[in-house]
Amino acid sequence: MRIDRRDFLGALAGAAVASTLKASAQEASFSGSASVSKLASDPRRPQFHFLPPANWMNDPNGPIYWNGNYHMFYQTNPKGAFWAEMHWGHAVSEDMVHWTHLPIALSPTPDSPDSEGCFSGTAIVEENRVLMFYTGVRAVPRDEATSKDDANSFRETQCLAVANDPDLTSWSKAQAPVIALPPEGMIVNGFRDPSPWRQGEWWYMVLGSGQASQGGTVLLYRSKDLRKWEFMHVLVGRDQDGPGKFDPFDPWDVWECPEFFPLEDRHVLIYSTHGKVYWRAGKLDPNTMTFRTERAGILDYGTYYAPKTQLDKAGNRIIWGWIPERRPLEEYKSAGWAGLMSLPRVLTLAQDGSLLMEVAGTVNQLRTREKSLRVTAEDEKNRNEVNAMCIDGCCGELHVRVRRTAQPFQLGLLGSIDNATSWITLKYDPLHRKQVFIDSHPIPVSLRDDEDLEMHMYVDGSVIEVFVNRQAAWTKRFYANSNSPLDLCLQWTGTTTNIASLSVWQLTPISNDRLTT
Repeated sequence: MRIDRRDFLGALAGAAVASTLKASAQEASFSGSASVSKLASDPRRPQFHFLPPANWMNDPNGPIYWNGNYHMFYQTNPKGAFWAEMHWGHAVSEDMVHWTHLPIALSPTPDSPDSEGCFSGTAIVEENRVLMFYTGVRAVPRDEATSKDDANSFRETQCLAVANDPDLTSWSKAQAPVIALPPEGMIVNGFRDPSPWRQGEWWYMVLGSGQASQGGTVLLYRSKDLRKWEFMHVLVGRDQDGPGKFDPFDPWDVWECPEFFPLEDRHVLIYSTHGKVYWRAGKLDPNTMTFRTERAGILDYGTYYAPKTQLDKAGNRIIWGWIPERRPLEEYKSAGWAGLMSLPRVLTLAQDGSLLMEVAGTVNQLRTREKSLRVTAEDEKNRNEVNAMCIDGCCGELHVRVRRTAQPFQLGLLGSIDNATSWITLKYDPLHRKQVFIDSHPIPVSLRDDEDLEMHMYVDGSVIEVFVNRQAAWTKRFYANSNSPLDLCLQWTGTTTNIASLSVWQLTPISNDRLTT
C-alpha cells in the first residue's frame, strides 16, 4: 500500500476549517467519536510509544529541544481518526519518553494560504525565539496547482509562524508565504515540507518535490533573514542508476519530508516516497553547496514514513518517524485513534559511511522484570527455556545476540495460546550470510565474518520495531483479535547453542490508561 501525501491530497475533501491562532481548551481535548474509556481499554493501543489522546496522527513536525524540554509537534485531525483538516498537535517531555499533551499549536486559517491544512515542517531558533516553517495548502484552479489529481487541485506554499511565548503554546502567522511559488520555469509535482538550517552566514532550506516527467527532487534555497528566500539549485534528483537506485523509476515520483544535516564527517539526506524512507550519506561542498552521494539505503523496511530529526540535549541526532495503520479505514475510525510515533532513534555512521541507528538510551528507564536465557550445552533445555519466555500484554523488549555458525535458526513471536498466530518471524540462513529474513522478506546486512547477529525488538500493543545490528530496521503493525491485552511468547527453531545472549524485559507503560499523558 502506497503511503504519501499525494494520495492523501487526492482524498482531501477541501473544506476549510475555522480556527484561531491560539488553540482553545476544547480543541485541546481532541473531541472525537471514541470515549476515553474505550481508548483506555483498547489492547491494540500502544503503552510506551507516543500518540495523541485520540484521533488521527501522521508526520512528526518540528521536534525541538527548547528551554530544558523536548517539544513534539505532529500532523493531526482533532475531529476524528481519519486524515483531514490537518492541524499541528503539540506535546512536551523532559526525556523523549513521558509526554504531556498541550493545546493544538497550528490550525488552518480560512481564506489564507493554509486554509485547507497546515502541513509538515520544521522548528528552528532565531534570536531566542522559536520559528516554525511549514507548508500551507489551499484549493486553486488547476493551472495554479502544485499538486493535483482528477478531483482536486492544490497550491502548496511555504509559511512561517513565530512563537509568542516560551512554552510554544501561542503562535503568530506571517500573512504571506515566505516561498509562494516553485522555481521559475519548473513544472513540479508536489512542493512541500520545508527544512531549514543555519550554515555560516546563510540559512539554507531543502524542500521536497518532484519534477514532472523526471521524478523525485530535493530543492535547495538560501536566505539571510529567513523571510526572503532564493532558489539555488536541485540538491539531489532521482537517479535511474548509481547508489540511490532502489526501485523502478517513476516519472511522477515526489520526494517528501527531506532532511539534510551534518553527521560526523559527512552529510546525510533522508527523504520519503512510495511508503518507504531512503537515506544517502556523502560529502557536501560548502562552496558550491553540491552534494555527492557515497552510500545509500532504506531507513526502515516496514511500516514507517515521513521522519523528522532533531538534536537532543547532548547533541545527538535523533530521528522520529510516523508509524501508520495497516488495518481498514473503518476499523481505525471506529477505534477512535490512528497512527503513532516511533521510538526516538539515535543516528550515527559506520566506518564505511553507512547509516546506523538504535533506540535512544533514555527508553531503557522503562525496563523491569528482566528474564535472561542461561545458555547450556543441552539444546533441548535451552529451547524449552526460550519458548517459555513471554512478553506480557504486548509491552516489552527483546534483545538477542547469536553467533553465526553453519546452522540456520528462526525466532518467532506468537500468541500464548495453543495454535496461536505467529506475529513476526526472524530467520537467519548461513547460505545467505549477508541477509536476515523478517517475515520471509530478505533484509541486507553487512557483517564481518566474526561478527555476531544482533536483533533488538520493541513490542507495544499493535506495533513491533525491529533493529538488526543497528544497520536495518523493520517496523510492523499487527492486530490481535482479542478484547484483552495479548501475551506474546518466543518460539525458537533450530540450534540454540549458538545463542550468545538473550534477554526479555517487561516495559513500564508511560501512563495508567494508554492515553500517553
